Amino acid sequence: MNPRLNPQFRQVAITGKYLSSHAPAAIAASRATLDGIAHFLMDQGCEVVLETDTATKLGLIGYAVMDIEAIGRSCGLCLVVGGDGTMLGVGRRLAPFQVPLIGINQGRLGFITDIALDRYAETLGPMLGGAYEVDDRSLMQAQVLRGGQSVFSALAMNDVVVNRGATSGMVELRVEVDGHFVANQRADGLIIATPTGSTAYALSAGGPMLHPSTPGWVLVPIAPHTLSNRPIVLSHTSEIAIEIVSGRDASANFDMQSLATLMHGDRIVVRRSAHSVRFLHPKGWTYFDTLRRKLHWNEGGS
Repeated sequence: MNPRLNPQFRQVAITGKYLSSHAPAAIAASRATLDGIAHFLMDQGCEVVLETDTATKLGLIGYAVMDIEAIGRSCGLCLVVGGDGTMLGVGRRLAPFQVPLIGINQGRLGFITDIALDRYAETLGPMLGGAYEVDDRSLMQAQVLRGGQSVFSALAMNDVVVNRGATSGMVELRVEVDGHFVANQRADGLIIATPTGSTAYALSAGGPMLHPSTPGWVLVPIAPHTLSNRPIVLSHTSEIAIEIVSGRDASANFDMQSLATLMHGDRIVVRRSAHSVRFLHPKGWTYFDTLRRKLHWNEGGS
């Protein structure tokens, strides 16, 4: 075994993006990519495990395979090869197991999958030896209550979004924070975002960016009827409740990856989860480096 390897990373899992394309060329390219990463890890002295669905869909054979829950119980590190959406899904599922994640982006550099595919070898080597920055991200636990009973629950790393129906008008939402009435808002919807999600839908709706270390959430109305309804930053210890007062075909999205259909009187209750997700970044990484790259700040500057 490579003597420089951090012992906690002796068993490393790899999970990849599930391809929407079934084109043989796309599958072959992804298979070659993950196979190359796996061999690199083995050369570093790691024991490699592939996530079951990733191995099956890409036809990767000759490796140990585990489902996400087994990876959480057994592995010291998980490499996520894909984009931010892939990382969100894996992060939520592995959060209860506290397995750290490293993101390798197959396309454009993401906010949380920030290692370029063509540079993974030079970047991963030092990280496997312990040269990395730790970045812990909070999660939200959300429930849909109907008649006082929970009919849906989900974790969210980015945001919880209450939306009007695609063909209907505005929704009216009653908003409470820690049991205190805030306002009835008429809008196209409302976003509750973590600092991680503050650079996603909340940003496009006019919300502020929150540094990941900020112990807060941002509440952002979507196209509010009253322009004085502005985004507000709340403590992440707050409990936020949104009740559907009126409007047709409303729904709630959780990281845009799970959906609940809502009825009048339903309450969406959001609390801070007991779990968090740990990302590992290359040594010297800062959040501001990511913002400059993604938002094209200082283009043409030094």
